[in-house]
Amino acid sequence: MIKRVSIFLFALFLWPAQTFAQSAVSNAGGAPPNIEAIIRAFAAKETEFRQALNQYSFKRDAVIQTIGMGGQITGEYHRVSQFVFDDQGNRYEKIIFFPVPTLTEITVTPEDLEDLGGIEPFALEASKIDKYNFTYVGKERIDEIDTYVFDVAPKVMPDPKKSKERFFQGRIWVDDRDLQIVKARGKGVPEGKQRFPTFETYRENIDGRYWFPTYTYADDVLTFDNGQTVHVRMRVRYTDFERFRSKVRVIEEEGPEQKEQKPQPTKPKP
Repeated sequence: MIKRVSIFLFALFLWPAQTFAQSAVSNAGGAPPNIEAIIRAFAAKETEFRQALNQYSFKRDAVIQTIGMGGQITGEYHRVSQFVFDDQGNRYEKIIFFPVPTLTEITVTPEDLEDLGGIEPFALEASKIDKYNFTYVGKERIDEIDTYVFDVAPKVMPDPKKSKERFFQGRIWVDDRDLQIVKARGKGVPEGKQRFPTFETYRENIDGRYWFPTYTYADDVLTFDNGQTVHVRMRVRYTDFERFRSKVRVIEEEGPEQKEQKPQPTKPKP
């Protein structure tokens, strides 16, 4: 029986509360001076980042696999695409490599493909943060970057039977200088009948200004209502970010004066 699992790969996925103890977060430096100001600042940066992302082309290499009991790959979905712009400035997907998927235990839905293309169902934008509780955990150094660490959870968990609105729950790491999210780990909630894997997403500084997601990884066991379990492993890489610049054509038209100044052909003297 094929089970449906929704795969949100370009979003800010966060990790469940029971895994928080695994993180080497230190609060030795004390709380930052103004937690509320930090939250508002990175939410504003998140809004700006998402608007800027719509102006970039990029390459996406996505691999989704199901894993058997012995660790062997039992099915795979592999799609390599270039997201580019046409002459009108519309971004579209140009598929470079896409063999026939061999997944049998899960399916990839059209909504999943939209998420793979960069349309995020969840966001920590300024207009959404009032729907979440943010708890400051401490500070952590990641690859020479000092970060503020926050646990995040929705204030009210919606009923999946009555609402399609979804949130995320877990942990984010915010650069203490740029005040932008540089790492996130977790999953989307509520799940309802669907199951969502836990993701870890890393970002890199692009063009010296924005932190764009460049690597997302998940290795999780999904347990469905009937007791069936599916081991899912996913990897998505984003490369070749390039800002779109519209093409400008310059056409020079000659005025009456320019036409009059043109030399006229003369007849050769006899």
